Amino acid sequence: MDGNVELLKHIYNRFNARDIDAALRLMTPDVAWPRAFKGGFVRGPDEVRAYWTEQWSEIDPTVAPLAFHPEEAGRIFALARPRLAVYSHIVPSMATAADLVPPTRKEYKGRLAVGYDLMTITIGEKIVLGRRSIAAR
Repeated sequence: MDGNVELLKHIYNRFNARDIDAALRLMTPDVAWPRAFKGGFVRGPDEVRAYWTEQWSEIDPTVAPLAFHPEEAGRIFALARPRLAVYSHIVPSMATAADLVPPTRKEYKGRLAVGYDLMTITIGEKIVLGRRSIAAR
């Protein structure tokens, strides 16, 4: 996995430098990239290019992943002691709660959720998880 971590770090470095061509050269033709602020995934280099171009026209993100393994995330959660720790924008995209929660629990015992498309988090005196509804057209 360490080779994959280095590859991901390099891709994020190119993403932050807005060097789409270099980032795409590091990806496989069947890449599935999370649509971070819109939900779902784009598939393939052409869709990734279009999504990033659209995203960068609306916001100017800098991404600095802090953990690449659930155990690392658990250590970060344990240090931060959040009221709720949430996994979101998970890579690989096929990772499930069953893949993430048990290794995270080795280090972190607090409240934990695995995000999903259209998940809502209402923060107040209590933290309430829900799902945003979409009006039918």
